[in-house]
This record gives sequence, C-alpha cells and structure tokens, in this order.
Amino acid sequence: MGIFAKRLSRALSTCILSKQWPYHQSLFASAWSATQLRGVKSRGSDLKPGNVIEKKGRIYQVVKAQHTTQGRGGAIIQVELHDVDSGSKSSARFRTDETVEKVFVAEKSFRYLYTDEETGNIVLMEPETYEQLDVPKHLFGECYVYLQDDMEVDVQLYEERAMSVSIPRRVTCTVAESEIPMRASATPQYKKVLLDNGLTVQVPKYVVEGDRIIVNTTNHSYVSRA
Repeated sequence: MGIFAKRLSRALSTCILSKQWPYHQSLFASAWSATQLRGVKSRGSDLKPGNVIEKKGRIYQVVKAQHTTQGRGGAIIQVELHDVDSGSKSSARFRTDETVEKVFVAEKSFRYLYTDEETGNIVLMEPETYEQLDVPKHLFGECYVYLQDDMEVDVQLYEERAMSVSIPRRVTCTVAESEIPMRASATPQYKKVLLDNGLTVQVPKYVVEGDRIIVNTTNHSYVSRA
C-alpha cells in the first residue's frame, strides 16, 4: 500500500470512529430508541427519566434521577425505578462512573380494543396487521380511565413485550354530573363536575351536564369545550 493510500485509510478510520464514539456517549440523550439492543454499556451519570435499563436480570424504567455529592464518597445519582413486570417502584444509587446496562426499545402505535375482565390486561390491536397485544393495566397508571374505543396508544416494546405506554395528551370526555354552584356574593368561576369515566375535574361555571369537554390527560385539567 502506497503512502497516499495509507493516509487515506487512516483518515477514513478516524472519520468513522469520530462519528461512532459520540453515539455511545449520548445513549441516554433520548428516552426511547427505534432500534432494539441489549447490553449496551454507559455511565450512571447519563441516566435520565424515561431510560430503560437492566439490573440484576430485571428490566426497569427510570422515573426520576437526581445527582448528589457525598463528600469523599464522590458524586452519585439517586434514581427511582419502575419494575416493568411487577409495576412496583424502588430506589437505587449509582456512582456517576458506574457502568449501567442500557436497553433500547421500539415504539409502535396500536388501537385500544377492550379490557380483559379475567386477566385485567388491556387488549390493543396493531392497525396494519390486526395482531393483538395484551398490556398490563398498571403500565397505564392513572391514564387508564381515559381509554376509549379505537383510541391510539403508543407502546414502547422490547422483545415484543410492552415496556411503557402513552395515550393522547388531550381527550374528549362527557360531563355526567354537574355541581350546582351555591349562591354567594362572589360568583364562583369554577366548579366540580363528574365525567363519564368517573374522574372529577374543575371546569368553568357555564359547563353543564351533557357537555363534551377536552381534558389534559397529563394533569387531569379542563382545556375547553369540544
């Protein structure tokens, strides 16, 4: 190989490595990845809420992450973990330089079909293949009450197993019961209403029974009339 060829080969190798290395440095930059991988190593200091990791043979999603310093002990990161299989939560500590095994997941859109009364699982359907997927109810958390027929549900999967789910940020609900404001010198601006999904929210005084309203599913707040 000539001198020019050797220099070109080294330059190409350097270019490839320079593009690959930042990828490993930023494994936790986003909560989810479209590519499923396992056993990819990164540092504890890179952990962020939404990341999925493997610890002692179990799969966890990071709910909270807080960096702290312990004197001579050095910096650590305190995390709250959600066990994907059991739904339980636990706390863990990692050194900032400790090796953590990251799990990548794929995200797909499904449609809500029904809730299986026997198993308690939520049954979803893939709209293109019509394949059904059973998802543990606990993955929906408080958002379970917003599920409606044919609602789009985004599911994060690892090895065809649901890791996490998310529903639309805004959902239309119907007011089932409306509180009648008590007369007073100062007319209340908001009142409580009961929605058809059993949730109670604060709404403007002009909203009445039978009205369809838009609710923010992240904080259960009134947005507007539908």
